[in-house]
Amino acid sequence: MQARLFTDRAAHHYAHAIGQHAPDIPLWTLDDPDAVHADVAISWLPPSGAYGGLPNLRLIHSIGAGVNHILAEQSGGDVPLCRIVDPEQARIMAHYVVWGVLHFHRGMDRLLQAQREQRWLQFAHRPAEQTVVGVMGMGVMGRTVAASIANLGFDVRGWSRGGCEIANVRPFSENEFDAFLDGLDMIVCLLPLTASTRGILSTKLFAKLNRGACLIHVGRGDHLVAADLHAALDEGQLGGALLDVFAREPLPADDPLWTHDKVIVTPHIAAISTSATVAEQIVANVRSLRAGDALNNVVQRERGY
Repeated sequence: MQARLFTDRAAHHYAHAIGQHAPDIPLWTLDDPDAVHADVAISWLPPSGAYGGLPNLRLIHSIGAGVNHILAEQSGGDVPLCRIVDPEQARIMAHYVVWGVLHFHRGMDRLLQAQREQRWLQFAHRPAEQTVVGVMGMGVMGRTVAASIANLGFDVRGWSRGGCEIANVRPFSENEFDAFLDGLDMIVCLLPLTASTRGILSTKLFAKLNRGACLIHVGRGDHLVAADLHAALDEGQLGGALLDVFAREPLPADDPLWTHDKVIVTPHIAAISTSATVAEQIVANVRSLRAGDALNNVVQRERGY
């Protein structure tokens, strides 16, 4: 039987759009008795054991660019896993990061505080070409973000597993991490979540940046060691942080990040693909699966992306 399966509420959000693109294929939720026949699971936050009772499963498809929650659900075994790769999403992400870079570069955090205190605060800012911004992760999003920042005249570095050649962006490979960090005034995290990147935003990393450097975190929540961030901010090693992703989402109401005066919290909205784009890519892969054709945007499980 040809079928698709939604494994969680977040994925079910796209049911209408996917149904419009493929009305010929049934859509089931986990609690539907017929779900056992499904050969494709559409996921974001699968519950424990979500894939274990699906003997016909041939494809797991993320509704986003990230797959860490799916990889963490071991019942998926070695079933092919695909993700969304959206150039428009990369541009939206670039807009968000550029806003963050300009916010810290122009001292908007200081100006907003001065406004609250009704102080007329004027100060000079360093030219963009003298401000070094490092982008960690040079996939589609990272490359688009780095190029956008460089186009504004900032001194931009890009760090990735094998380095990446982009106009006006200095490339650094995996074994050049310390050189990449040395002298950064801002750091942008766009890494995938892997065993080697979990907890990478820590005291050890922060200590290698210029004092007063700022963090823009749009990667994955588990990249960040929250206690280390608090310490770095309170000690002045970091001057500010813009955070869009968190280890627990929604961020609990009692989390101190909400009220830290050097932190901006946004609710994982830096870059969201349209329902139509998500539906088009998922349906295209489902049809490729049926036809025995190659799948698009297949995740290498050992790498995590």
